Amino acid sequence: MGRTTWVFGDQLNRRIGALADADPDHDTILLVESRALLDAAKHRQRGHMVLTAMRRFADELADAGFTVDVRRAATLADGLEAHRAQRRPDEVVATEPLSWDARRRLDDLDVAQVRSDQFLCHEADFAEWAGGRGDKRLLMEDFYRWQRRRLGYLMDGDDPVGGVWNLDSENREPPPKGDDRAEGWPQPVTSRLDDVDEEALADLGDAAFGAPPDGWWPTTRRQALARLRHVVREVLPRFGPHEDAMLTDCPQMAHSLLSAPLNIGLLLPGEVADAAEEAYRAGDVPLASAEGFIRQVIGWREYVWGLYWLWMPDYRDVNALQARRPLPPAFRTAETDMACLRTALEGVRDHGWVHHIQRLMVLANLSTLAGTDPKEVVRWMTDSFVDGQEWVMLPNVLGMGLHADGGRMATKPYVSGGAYINRMSDHCRGCRFDPKARTGDDACPYTTLYWDFLARHRRRFEGNHRMARPVANLDRLGDLDEVRARADEVRAALEDGTL
Repeated sequence: MGRTTWVFGDQLNRRIGALADADPDHDTILLVESRALLDAAKHRQRGHMVLTAMRRFADELADAGFTVDVRRAATLADGLEAHRAQRRPDEVVATEPLSWDARRRLDDLDVAQVRSDQFLCHEADFAEWAGGRGDKRLLMEDFYRWQRRRLGYLMDGDDPVGGVWNLDSENREPPPKGDDRAEGWPQPVTSRLDDVDEEALADLGDAAFGAPPDGWWPTTRRQALARLRHVVREVLPRFGPHEDAMLTDCPQMAHSLLSAPLNIGLLLPGEVADAAEEAYRAGDVPLASAEGFIRQVIGWREYVWGLYWLWMPDYRDVNALQARRPLPPAFRTAETDMACLRTALEGVRDHGWVHHIQRLMVLANLSTLAGTDPKEVVRWMTDSFVDGQEWVMLPNVLGMGLHADGGRMATKPYVSGGAYINRMSDHCRGCRFDPKARTGDDACPYTTLYWDFLARHRRRFEGNHRMARPVANLDRLGDLDEVRARADEVRAALEDGTL
C-alpha cells in the first residue's frame, strides 16, 4: 500500500520531479531493469553506464531509508505489472519521461506524471516562447539570449558581460601547431571498476558492441561531481579556442565529457552552468571559454530538447533530401582507409563518444554527402553513443547533421569537402587520400562527394543565400562529369565496405 515512485534510468537524481517530494515513510521506489533494453544492440559502455548507475542509485536510496524495488523483467511494463501485483500501491507516479513514446506509454499504464525539472526550460515553456515568435524563424541564438536574460547567466544588469552575447568567432581555431600539439591537454578523470561494474557488464546481452568500459563514464553522483570539479579547474580554462579542432591522439582535447552524466541525471544543467560562471567571475576561466561552454549547456542542449518536443512525433520520419542508401559497413567495423573517419569510428568503438565536430563534420557530413538513409544514421548514432538519447539525436542528426528536415533547424546543410577536415585536424597528413583532389584513386572521398552533392541538389540550394556561392562554383569545374562518375564509385565502395 502507499505510493510508488517509478524512476527511470535517465532520472537518477534525488532533486528532480516526483523523487524530490518522495518520502521514505510513504513512498516505495521502483526501478525496472528491462531485458528488452539490456539485450538491445547498443554500445557496451552505454549499457554498462546506465545499468550500473541505476543499481548504485538504488543502493543510495535504500541507504536513505527508502524501500526500493528493483525489478528485472522482460519489459518496463512487465516490471510495473509485477510490482503492482506484489506491492498493490494506491498510486504510481513518475517524473515525465524524456522520450515521446515513454510518456504516451505511461498514460496507457495509468501512471501519474509529475512535471520534469531536469532541464532549465520545460518543453511547455519552450513551446510558448516559440509560439510567441509568430511567423519568425526559430533561431538558437534568439533562444540562447532569452535563456541568458531570464536565468541571469553572464549578465551585467540587462546587458551581457563584455557587451557581446556570443563569442563563437573566437572559438574556431584549428589544432595548435608544433610537435607537442597533442600534449598538455587535460586527461579525463576515470573511476576504477568494481564488482558492481563487472556484474552489470555480465548482465548485458550478447548483442552489445564496442570496447568494455575503462572508467571514463561516472556511475554515481559523487563521481559525476568529481568530474565537474575537474572540468572547471582543468578543462574550462582551455575550452573555447580549439573546441572545433580534431586531433588523432587526443580525442577529448578540452571537451568536458559531461553530456553523458547530464543526460541520465547525475548532473543537472543549472549546477554545471553555475560552476562555469563562478569560475569566470573568480578570474579562473576566460570569458570566451565560459560563454561558449554555458551556451552549449543552457543554449544548444536546451534548444534541441525544446525542438524535439515541439516537432514530435512526425519529425522522426523527415527525409527532405530523399536519402535512401544503407549505412556503410565501416560505421560498424571502423575499418576504412579514410583517416578522419577511421579516427572518429575508433573513438566511438573505444568510448562510445567523439566530440561534436567529429559527429557533425566527419560522421554526419559523410552520411549526407553519400545519401545515407536518415533513419539508419539516427539508429546507429542513438545506439552507439553513451549520450545517445532519442531527444538528443533526432534534432541534432536529422536537423543539424543531415539536413533531412529541409532546413527547419539549420538554414544550410553542414557539408564540406576534405579542405575543412584538413584545416581543422591532423588527420589528412597521414591519409592516403588528397583533400584537394576530387577525381582519381587518391581523391578525398569527402571532396568528390561534396561536389557531387551540390550537383545533385543544385536546384534546391541555388536560391539559398548561404549556399549560392558554392553552388555557383560548380560552373567553374571543367571535370564535373568525371567527378560525378568518381562519386558513383565512392558510394559503391562505401556500401560494399572496400573504402
